[in-house]
Amino acid sequence: MRAIAASPLRRNGPMMRRSAVNRRKGIMKHHRSLLASSICLAAALLIVPGAAQAQSLTPNVTYNNPPTMPKPPGYTQVVEANTPGRILFIAGQLGYDAAGKQGPDFRTQTTLVFENLKAAVESAGGHMENIVKLNTYLTDIRVQLPIVREIRDKYVNTAAPPASTTLEIQKLAREGALIEIEAIAVLPAK
Repeated sequence: MRAIAASPLRRNGPMMRRSAVNRRKGIMKHHRSLLASSICLAAALLIVPGAAQAQSLTPNVTYNNPPTMPKPPGYTQVVEANTPGRILFIAGQLGYDAAGKQGPDFRTQTTLVFENLKAAVESAGGHMENIVKLNTYLTDIRVQLPIVREIRDKYVNTAAPPASTTLEIQKLAREGALIEIEAIAVLPAK
């Protein structure tokens, strides 16, 4: 009986020792990984001065809220990236005039949206022909899309229209808003 009772203890003894060794190896591996990460971060900060601030510094980008457009709550109307050509990112425009008054119906709101896009691109020295991408959000696509196309074609170069995406969504950010369009434009370098 003694041999039977001793046998499980012998098996558990080496297993327990192996488990402790594996646990220590795992801890050491984790510490080596943390040390390597810390060294890489320190090296990056030494090699690239200001690397810790890189996310907050955006070279050649300007943010503009033209006075010809409604004052935005919490976002910028026009973001311009000055690269060999300038890339203009225009925030989604709702059907509001420069005084902040919402258009009373869909047709009026759509016209105001395109007037706001025009004001945005012109504020950077561009034209509606510089718009290369439109993202349109509608609340009733079947009824509203033909009206959007009719009004849009008065503003864009129909021979070379911008790339476009149109989606139907349940609701827009402001009460009573029926349409929102955001745009990207490419302008010549300054």
